[in-house]
Amino acid sequence: MTSIGTGYDLSNSVFSPDGRNFQVEYASKAVEADGTSIGIRCKDGVVFAAEKLVSSKLLVPGANKKIQTIDKHIGVAYSGLTPDGRHFVNRGRSESNTYRRSYKVPISVSSIADRLAGYVQAYTLYSSVRPFGVSAIVGGVDESGPKLYTIEPSGAYWGYYGAATGKGRQAAKSELEKLDLPNISARDAVKAAAKIIYTAHEDSKDKDFELEISWVSTSETNGLHQFVPKDLLEEAERLARDDEDEDEEMQED
Repeated sequence: MTSIGTGYDLSNSVFSPDGRNFQVEYASKAVEADGTSIGIRCKDGVVFAAEKLVSSKLLVPGANKKIQTIDKHIGVAYSGLTPDGRHFVNRGRSESNTYRRSYKVPISVSSIADRLAGYVQAYTLYSSVRPFGVSAIVGGVDESGPKLYTIEPSGAYWGYYGAATGKGRQAAKSELEKLDLPNISARDAVKAAAKIIYTAHEDSKDKDFELEISWVSTSETNGLHQFVPKDLLEEAERLARDDEDEDEEMQED
């Protein structure tokens, strides 16, 4: 039996006859309509990058960031609805603070991913709420080393070396697969991330965007989640644009 959503997409707590939750699927569509976000797990840390689409020239540059900090050693990049992303991050900060007060140590990356995934999944169970309209890439460095996870609107989560979400996720994943992810350094990953975001943006060339890149690295940031220095960001963007221009010239030839 195949369902088309009619009658089964009115409540978040009802399955269709073939086992689908249409509200979760609709939430995933909201993610696919937003800019691309990626995460790279390297040998010495984690790098996040996000394509923040600019809908108006009147917007203040740097506002409504798609990359945020959950704890000193944990960052998150998300694609989807910005208000949902803010609530997701605030919940992560609350979980992190509660864990630190209870156990007197920072929360591990795997624990925060598990807790946030459970929270997101709870929003798929009741008719009084709706699923989160974001897919989040959560990563950081703890005692066991760098870790990277993706949390979907369904509450499912997986560990990755490289992850992508948003409109250009397929193109981004193809580029991520070309990298030597377990052995790449954080500094090289920053440059690769910029190139990947520019590649993924090709389908939305009619829209302006801001590139956001942050990292958590044992060698570069002493294990703290920070946005990359301005000079490194500018260098990464310049290299990405140069590669893009070279590709266009080769296609013309």
